[in-house]
Amino acid sequence: MTGWSNLEIWGIIIALGVATYAIRFSFLGLIGDRQLPDWLLRHLRYTPVAILPALVTPAILWPDATGGQISAAHILAACATIAAGYWRKNAVVGAVAGMATFLILRGLV
Repeated sequence: MTGWSNLEIWGIIIALGVATYAIRFSFLGLIGDRQLPDWLLRHLRYTPVAILPALVTPAILWPDATGGQISAAHILAACATIAAGYWRKNAVVGAVAGMATFLILRGLV
């Protein structure tokens, strides 16, 4: 099927598990009980703000439901999400507004 033997697949799974554990241990086990410098805490504060758009943007610009074609419903729902979230300063309100906009627009089209 893929040309990989069972031993190779299990080796990859174990290697990825060890690597994941090492990455998490480096933060939680080695420096988890120490105070981090202020400059690092300032940069880490922006991590969720940078990651979330990186995860969502491809689903908005190239949605699987339309075969990768740009959809007006997706774009307008994203705009409604940003506007409502910014206006109310609440992520849940933004998500609800975006989902409602998307469902209404999808129902109309």
